[in-house]
Amino acid sequence: MMSWQGARVRLRPINPEDWELFHDNDGDMEAARACDLIYFPRSEEGTRQWAEKKAEEEPEGDSVALVIETLDGELVGSLNAHHCDPRGGSFQYGIALFRPHWRKGYSSEAVLLLLRYFFHELRYEKATAHVYGFNEASIKFQESLGFQLEGRLREQMFTNGRRHDELIYGMLRREFDVLYPSR
Repeated sequence: MMSWQGARVRLRPINPEDWELFHDNDGDMEAARACDLIYFPRSEEGTRQWAEKKAEEEPEGDSVALVIETLDGELVGSLNAHHCDPRGGSFQYGIALFRPHWRKGYSSEAVLLLLRYFFHELRYEKATAHVYGFNEASIKFQESLGFQLEGRLREQMFTNGRRHDELIYGMLRREFDVLYPSR
């Protein structure tokens, strides 16, 4: 198995031609709220420029923004690693899947590819994911992967007229290795 490809998905850099699917996805306000924030509307040209900029960006340390695509080449979402601290051995990740591709197993496979790479190639010891307290699907997703709830930042974010807690989930490399032994 290649580091960036699983049985159903592969991870790759963002390409300029990906702009249209990202632009279409920007209109899904509930998904945007659950993953990050609802941003101001962006023009097609603005999204084109964003995709071109992302495609040209050099990585900053181990931080990376990737596209999730099926092995047939269909773009289904994005995944990123950020707040990478090689000295401390920890990083955060975030994932966003386009709504038509929810609950098909793509997210799980993509996250496991990323975790395996960071744990087994880059020697990181801990991954964390921050989840909004109202996002039940993401909470269940993190727990299904084996992440443990480590903390709660009370009323950390504001959306849809209310304040919400932010939950911090973590997984250690040794926990990953027990749950997902190398083949």
